[in-house]
Amino acid sequence: MIRKVEICGVNTAKLPLLTNNEKKELLEKIKKGDMEAREKFIHGNLRLVLSVLQRFSNRGENVDDLFQVGCIGLIKSIDNFDLSQNVQFSTYAVPMIIGEIRRYLRDNNSIRVSRSIRDLAYKAIGVKERMIKENQREPSIEEIAKELGVEKEEIAFSLDAIQDPISLQEPVYGDAAENIYIMDQVKDTKNTDELWAENITILEAIKRLNDKEKMIVNKRFFQGRTQTEVAQEIGISQAQVSRLEKSAIKNIKRIYS
Repeated sequence: MIRKVEICGVNTAKLPLLTNNEKKELLEKIKKGDMEAREKFIHGNLRLVLSVLQRFSNRGENVDDLFQVGCIGLIKSIDNFDLSQNVQFSTYAVPMIIGEIRRYLRDNNSIRVSRSIRDLAYKAIGVKERMIKENQREPSIEEIAKELGVEKEEIAFSLDAIQDPISLQEPVYGDAAENIYIMDQVKDTKNTDELWAENITILEAIKRLNDKEKMIVNKRFFQGRTQTEVAQEIGISQAQVSRLEKSAIKNIKRIYS
């Protein structure tokens, strides 16, 4: 994707590069309604869109579509940029371009999120972008929640819900020898080889209990019954079930160790 020369009819190898002074002069003209300066400024900043596209190069999306969406983000940045703020245009524009592309990817995501959650997330993103512009810093979840009059947990949940899914096959590191994928970094704490071996050992220990202890262990720990329920089922007192259970556990520990 990043090696593609022509995107949407634009020859990326021949894009102009504006100096800081040229950008400032063009922005001042744009604010006065100069459409020619606007077109020149957009064309002179398409490299920003290309730099952002590289972040999304492993998603299998059509590069021309993403480029067009990124250009929308660039244009929104131009329309909303405040010259009075002491900040570089690129510093302001890059997050806007990223946000526009992410919105596009979320809207075209096969995983469906409820409309109310999606709307809240978009409102939160809008508030975040406005507060970044006003305060020149990223607001906290608490600040966004206060602005929207909702709980911070709702904001966090809605933003998490619209995050793009990541493939387990996506590489996180690579060299000439091999790649490391996300799935290599995911640890399963429930189904390790050690736990599997321990479970086998415990099952073997249970087999060596007497019939009544096996029944108690099965009902209590494999069927999830309470001591009272077990007592009622087999016609003995709850105290007897408790004694049999303790005896069974003691024997399992003795055999297991």
